[in-house]
Amino acid sequence: MAVQDPSYPAYVDSSVIMGQTGQYQKDVGYGNIEYMKCTPENGFFPDLSTVPRTDVIFFCSPNNPTGSAATRDQLTQLVQFAKDNGSIIVYDSAYAMYMSDDNPKSIFQIPGAKEVAIETSSFSKYAGFTGVRLGWTVVSKGAAIFRWISSCQGLQSHCLYLLQCGFGPGGEGFVRVSAFGHRANVLEACRRFKELYK
Repeated sequence: MAVQDPSYPAYVDSSVIMGQTGQYQKDVGYGNIEYMKCTPENGFFPDLSTVPRTDVIFFCSPNNPTGSAATRDQLTQLVQFAKDNGSIIVYDSAYAMYMSDDNPKSIFQIPGAKEVAIETSSFSKYAGFTGVRLGWTVVSKGAAIFRWISSCQGLQSHCLYLLQCGFGPGGEGFVRVSAFGHRANVLEACRRFKELYK
């Protein structure tokens, strides 16, 4: 995966929790993560010619913590990079409503983005619901992510879960199941966990 550097820590943290990274190295970061340098010298936009192919690119605009917003040309470069490399962009637009210039507020304003992007946003910034974990995700029907889902043999749907040990020692021994599904599916997931871990 690739992530802006600096960026909101949840992108890297979630990858660490899911076991998708290598070991942490001081002054380098986690292995298996491509840290895309965003500095004043490069206009806070990474030099994509130096970024190797990655499956997933986390990109936040305006960026947290720098506040830098990507221009239309920069996002066009990012979309083309993703198309050329078979990457999926997870685009975080949580701060888009604060932009007053002509920079795109959505990745989907860029031609071709529907093929390679998923956009997330949050009410916590938009409506002042700080601390409330309520937001939305937009996935185009034509996005490559659907090919990933359909390639899982024998699976027709997914139930998202997270091992609670990622939340600290007090979470050890618990599993959190996503509420983004029908109650019957969540109950079925619980039944299967009980059966699996008898």
